[in-house]
Amino acid sequence: MAETHDPLAIALFSEVFMADQLARNLVSRALPKGMELSHFSVLNHLAHVNDERSPAQLADAFHVTRGAMTNTLSKLEWAGHIHIRPDWDDARRKFVSISPAGRAARDAALASVAPIIGDVVKAIGSDKVRAVLPILRELRLRLDKA
Repeated sequence: MAETHDPLAIALFSEVFMADQLARNLVSRALPKGMELSHFSVLNHLAHVNDERSPAQLADAFHVTRGAMTNTLSKLEWAGHIHIRPDWDDARRKFVSISPAGRAARDAALASVAPIIGDVVKAIGSDKVRAVLPILRELRLRLDKA
């Protein structure tokens, strides 16, 4: 049976992978000293949901292993950016919330990143970015189902 390769699909995913790599590098370099992209992502998520999450919920949200999330949370807790408390109903579970220091660190990181990503959007053009967002969102949702 002969394999078929869809050049359009290959081109799409090649661009997505390369854009992801370049965006991660760009944002990582702009983050405050000592903050990793994974730290910023968790702090940003907790700031947006404005509620506690379990480590398992966070691992699921970021599509990482629970061990990887535990490592990130340990570093954030050590830095004082999050609070981890036991579940009062089930001692085996924990809940994570962003601390005031974590919110300040997230805000500082966002302030350092925003001009850089804003410049990229400005260079591409707001209309083009608005046009591509629904497509990227649909791609993300389809990949999330897979």
